[in-house]
Amino acid sequence: MKKFIPFLKASLYAFGAGVVLTSCLGGGTGHPNSSNPGEASTLTGMAYNEEENFQVNDFSGQPDGPNLRFIEGGRTILGSFEEDIMNSNDNIERTVTVASFYMDETEVANIHWLEYLHYVKLDSSDEFYQSALPDTTVWSKDLAYNDPYVDHYLRYPGFRYFPVVGVNWLQAQDFCRWRSDVVNDRLYKESDFYQEAGAEGLDGDKPQLESGVVLPDYRLPSEAEWEYAAQALIGTQWLDENQTHRRLYPWDGHALRNPYGKKLGTFLANFKRGRGDYAGIAGKLNDGAMITTYIYEYPPNDFGLYNMAGNVNEWVQDVYRPLSFQDMDDMNPVRRDGFLDEEDGYDAQNFNSLISDRVRVIKGGSWADVAYWMSPGTRRFLEEDSSTSTVGFRCAMIRAGTNY
Repeated sequence: MKKFIPFLKASLYAFGAGVVLTSCLGGGTGHPNSSNPGEASTLTGMAYNEEENFQVNDFSGQPDGPNLRFIEGGRTILGSFEEDIMNSNDNIERTVTVASFYMDETEVANIHWLEYLHYVKLDSSDEFYQSALPDTTVWSKDLAYNDPYVDHYLRYPGFRYFPVVGVNWLQAQDFCRWRSDVVNDRLYKESDFYQEAGAEGLDGDKPQLESGVVLPDYRLPSEAEWEYAAQALIGTQWLDENQTHRRLYPWDGHALRNPYGKKLGTFLANFKRGRGDYAGIAGKLNDGAMITTYIYEYPPNDFGLYNMAGNVNEWVQDVYRPLSFQDMDDMNPVRRDGFLDEEDGYDAQNFNSLISDRVRVIKGGSWADVAYWMSPGTRRFLEEDSSTSTVGFRCAMIRAGTNY
C-alpha cells in the first residue's frame, strides 16, 4: 500500500498537468485558438512576443460595450407579416440569415446627446458643434401649441431619458463614429495593454485593433438586423429548430394590450391609439405617453430590447428601395446604394418620385403613428438630412471573431 501511494500521487500530478496543458490550448482539444494561441507559431515555430518577434496580445473575447445587448443570429423570415394596407409590396417575405451582433437595449436618449455635445464643444470646431445640434423646431406646428417642447424637450432634466429626436441620419452617423472613438479610448487606457504599450499601442490617434482590448465600431444597424432584433423569435422556439409562431409585434399575440398579471389590459407600446387619441383619458392614461416616453418604459422583448415598437421610429443604415427584398443577398442583407436599382429609374430630379440615394429606411413606428407601423416588417423612408419629432435611433455593433 505504501508503494502505491507515491505512484498514485505521481499519476494524479501527471493527470493534473495534462488538464492544465489541454485547457491552455483550444479548450481541451490541444489545438491553439484565439484566446490560447500557445507560446510559439504553428507556422514557423518561432516564439511569440520575444524582442522583434511577432507580438500576440492577450485576448479573452470581445469586451462588453456600454448599453449593448447580444443578439444571437440565425435564419429568419424577413418581411411584412401584417396585411399590406398601403399596397406598397415593398417587403415581401423571404428567408435570410443574420449573423450575431450587438444592439443598444434602448434608443439614444437626450442625456446621451447632451453628453456628446459637451465633448464636441470641447474638442471640435464651432462649425461642427453647430452641425451636431438637433433641430428642436421639429416640435413646432402652425396649428398646435407644442412650443414648450421646442425649448424644453432636449435640455430640461425631466426629459433626460426620453429618446433624442430632431436628429437626422447624417448626425446619427457622426454620433456613432464619436462614440466608437470615446469608448475605445477609455477601454484602451483602462487595460493592462496600455500600461505596457502606452502610445506605441496607438494606430495614429486610435488604439490598435490587434491589441484585443478595443471594440469594433458602433454604427447604425442594417434594416435586416433591426427587423431581426425586433422579431426576437428566440422566445417562440420549440424543440429542434421549430418555431411555434411568427410575431406581428415584438411580443406574442396579435393584441396591443398586456394579457397577464397586474398590468392586464395596459398597452405594450407608445403609439397613437386613434384619431386624436394619443394616451387615453385623465385618471386612466393607458399608454402613459402623449408624446415620447421614458426609454425603459414597457416590457423589453426576448432579446432584452426596449421600445422596438412605438415611441420613436429609428434610422437604419439602408438606402430605401421598394424592391430591396429581391435584390439583396440572403446572408447579412443590406442596401448601401442604388446598385442594381439605380436612382435614375425613379426620376426624383423632376419630382416624379421621392426615391433617391439620399433617402434612408426608418423602422418601428412612433408615438404619433397607429399600430400598423409597429410591426417589424413595415418600412418607410426619409431624406437622410431630414429630421422629425418622431424619429430617433439606436446603435449596433458586429460580434467579431465568431462564425455565428
